[in-house]
Amino acid sequence: MIVGKRTGLEEPGEFVADGVDGLMIEAAGVQKVFEAGGLRVRALRGVDLGIRRGEMVAIMGPSGCGKTTLLNVLSGLDELTGGEVRVDGEPIRGMSDRRRTRFRAEKMGFIFQSYNLIPVLSAIENVELPLLVAGKKPKKARRWALDALEMVGLPEQADKRPAEMSGGQQQRVTVARSLVNNPAIVWADEPTGALDSETSKGIMDLLVRLNREQRQTFVLVTHDAAVAARAHRTILMRDGNITSDEPNGSPRGEGE
Repeated sequence: MIVGKRTGLEEPGEFVADGVDGLMIEAAGVQKVFEAGGLRVRALRGVDLGIRRGEMVAIMGPSGCGKTTLLNVLSGLDELTGGEVRVDGEPIRGMSDRRRTRFRAEKMGFIFQSYNLIPVLSAIENVELPLLVAGKKPKKARRWALDALEMVGLPEQADKRPAEMSGGQQQRVTVARSLVNNPAIVWADEPTGALDSETSKGIMDLLVRLNREQRQTFVLVTHDAAVAARAHRTILMRDGNITSDEPNGSPRGEGE
């Protein structure tokens, strides 16, 4: 596998990928049209995009610009209307629902603003649930879930339910759940949107560290310029189009 790395020779914030085949996500002419009540809304208008292996990319723009729609289409959560998307070399379009679901389970992790934790389950039960659904043996799923909680610094919270944890701790559990299957890509839709600024910084410190150490590709949708600045590059969207795609020139923060 070709992975990205930081060589120490590039400008702060610049990302270097090994080789010419280092793309994890390739999008060409991506279109998405929603139809309801006789109305047609063109949410994406022919988006072209490449994201390299091990890269952290932030997508920004005003509400309704298409950034969450783009994340959903790239990850296969939503169907394309036109264009092509390849993830790790595989075309998303044309996959059966069953194959797409399995592909996401094997290759992807998801972090959302609302945490999406199951209230009646403990932290470790929430983290191991995707593994159990995927057919992993309970003993192995429990061990992997413990490792994931250790990775995000919450081993002591393993037996607590979401209501017994702070918002920042709940989001760390969500991060652990997204990483428990060792995905190639982590998609994050407003991962710090429900958090105060100090807790938000802590979550971003964690994501930046995991991106650096685990070499996974991260795609973040955010309204927060401070969050976007921690990524290798920032993509700006408006009216279903990419209007800017630039590397971030400042250091990524703690640990970099």
